[in-house]
Order: sequence, then C-alpha cells, then structure tokens
Amino acid sequence: MLIQCTKKLLNELKIKPSPANEERTLFSWHANLLTVARRKTLVLMNDSNRYVIILHGLKAKDFKKLDELISRAICEAFRAENIKEDVIKSFLSQSKEITFTTTKDRSTVARLNKACDHTYFYERELTQESLYQTTVSKRASRLIVGDGKNDYIRPNEGLYSDLEEWLEGSIFNSDAVVLHVTLELENHHVWRKIVVPKNITFPDLHEVLQTTFGWQDSHLHEFHIYASKPFDHAKLSREERRKPLVNLVCSKEAFGYDYGIPMKMETEEKLTDYLPAEMTYTYDFGDDWKHHIVVEEMIDDYDVNYPVCLAGEGDAPPEDVGGEPGYDEFLAAIADRMNPDYEHMRSWGIRQGYEEFSIEMVNRRLKNV
Repeated sequence: MLIQCTKKLLNELKIKPSPANEERTLFSWHANLLTVARRKTLVLMNDSNRYVIILHGLKAKDFKKLDELISRAICEAFRAENIKEDVIKSFLSQSKEITFTTTKDRSTVARLNKACDHTYFYERELTQESLYQTTVSKRASRLIVGDGKNDYIRPNEGLYSDLEEWLEGSIFNSDAVVLHVTLELENHHVWRKIVVPKNITFPDLHEVLQTTFGWQDSHLHEFHIYASKPFDHAKLSREERRKPLVNLVCSKEAFGYDYGIPMKMETEEKLTDYLPAEMTYTYDFGDDWKHHIVVEEMIDDYDVNYPVCLAGEGDAPPEDVGGEPGYDEFLAAIADRMNPDYEHMRSWGIRQGYEEFSIEMVNRRLKNV
C-alpha cells in the first residue's frame, strides 16, 4: 500500500521518503497532518475514490507505528461501512507492506486539501475516546465532491464500486434487523418501521432516528436497554422489567447523575450486542420525546449498508415546541387561518424543520446517513 505524504507529515515521521512504486489506485492514499482542536490529526484520502479516513489525537509514539495504525484505521472504517470481514481481510492482505513516499501531483494534493477542509468542518464531532474517527470519516466521505469536467461523486459510493469491481461480488454484511419505533404521545399516532444493519453503532442509530422522525439533532439524547434476551425477560418480575439494564448516554456529564442504573457512553456500543433488546430512545430532555423501540424481525439477506424506512404514520412534532401540549397548540394554530398566530406559527414550524411525513424523502436522506 502506498501512502503519499505531504512534507509536513514526512517531517513528523522523520523518515526519508521511499521511491514510489506503481500501485493500483485502490491501494494508494494521499495523507496530510493537521492540527485540529489542538490535537494532531491525520487525514487519508484514497486516490481512486477519494474516501476519507481520519485519525485524531496522535501522540509522538504513534508516528513510530503509523503503518499499523493506518491498517487498523482502514479496518475500522470499513467495518463502520458494514463491509464484510472477508472483504476487509482481502483488502489488508494486499496492503501488508506500506510504503511512505511523496505526494504525486498538484491535482491530487488539491483534492487532499478538500478532504482536510471537510475534516475541519466536522471538528466538533471528533472524539477523544479513540484515534479512529469512523463517524467523521463516514460523514466526510458522503459529501459530494467534484471529479473533473463537471462530474461529481460521493466518495463512499466510489469505494463500494471499486471494491465490488475488484472482488466481483457483494461486499456488504447481509445481517439486518427490523425495528418498530413509536413516538410515545397520548393524542397522536406517530411511528416508523425501519431496517438497519445489525452491527450499527448507537451513535449511528441515533442519527437514523433523527432522520426518520425529522428531528434536527439540537439536543442531548439517551438510550435505555431493557431485557437483552427473551428468556431473561420472562424470568423478571413486572417491576424489574420496567427497570433498564443499562443506560447508554451521549455525554460524559450524564455520569454526574446516579439513577441506580449501569451507565455507558454510547460511542463504541453496537446494536448487535444487545439484541433482541427492547429499548427506549429519549431525545431532548426538556420536551422529553420518548421513542419505544421493538425488534420485529431479523433479516439475513440484506443487500445494502444503509437504513431503509419500510413504513410509517404521523408527523413528528417540530423542535422546541413545548412537549405534547405545545404540539397540540401548534397544530391548532396552523389548522385555522383565522387564528391570530397562524402565519407566525406556520413560518416558525418551517424554520424548525416541521414537515409532513414522506417515506420517499426519509429514504432519500437515510441513504446518506
């Protein structure tokens, strides 16, 4: 595998660049070293498809084993894309020897600089828990980029196409799960049925739920996981069943509150480790939007790596509407043109992202989650 480094990265590595050997572009990357949020950050961009992989928080000792870290980063990024383990193994087997050399040409460096710009754009989403920034890598690789002569591509789709052409077959894991998600409201029936890859992380599941219900990700959230296995659930008393087995949170500040429930950061947690769990997802602790999640079906022949909304009903409330009572007042105002608040509430709702449920629009957005 060829890693074509900027001068800044080569200086950090303290190595003399090796002569560049001919390498298939799928196994060739350009790399730059940035300082983002006062931490050293490595940005890798694939020469063939422009897929971006980011390592954040590198220490001096890490540069002595950067070849190992790059291989691990590729592995983690591909897993986050729900790519099969045997495909990842085959890719890395072709990349055992890593050669560090100089950048190729100005055009490719310009493309690398664009990938660096995307990394800065997602600076707030970089975490300190791990070097491997799979979430930001996925986001940066879903942004449309120019490919010359007025052509445009999404790097993630280019990666899939390259791997499928190389291996002449399907590259994605086929295991998925169908979830029935109900927004718990007294006076409205709002639900969605979605299928997601079984090994989806909880941060990604959060994003799926945000997209599916039209939320704007403006507030904190958490998951409560109940009995993880049917036979465990059957043995629990009615009171025990209502007590969550674990609380997955999105902020370390949550650990300052003790509710007598084991608490974990959601960052590295995966849905598959808790199946067939029953869950609740709470978004916005002010309006307190609770979503009840039930596993309906396991699928073993899923042929894509993104979520799909299969069905749904009802419009989700707008952000910051004031809970269900505020939602009722909002609906009453926009339903009556004679209401003095009609125009104001209608325009406010649009600004808050309120819209009628459209399964076609939801699935268009989910494809790039």
